[in-house]
Amino acid sequence: MARKDNPQGTDNVLLDLGFDDAEELSAKAALALKLNELIDRRGLSQNEAAAITGMTQPKVSQVRRYKLQNISLERLMQALVSLDQRVEIIVQPARRTHAPGISVAA
Repeated sequence: MARKDNPQGTDNVLLDLGFDDAEELSAKAALALKLNELIDRRGLSQNEAAAITGMTQPKVSQVRRYKLQNISLERLMQALVSLDQRVEIIVQPARRTHAPGISVAA
């Protein structure tokens, strides 16, 4: 997670803070937020969430605390699918109103 200078503000605070992997971190955070909402809504313990998602309890703990450096986007998406969610990835050409990059809507 090296930082780089970005003097002009954007709508991505992680990019503004200079993180090289800001788009990936933002996508992971959005997926983790949804995953944590589902765990809370179902009243699952970390052990129960781990059993359902196929993650280990320590990995679930990392997601619960938004410590996402060692968790892949794919793993987060698979965990959401295991909690009966549909995950869609849409690839389309960048336009002037939408710059190239990664975005997640959950």
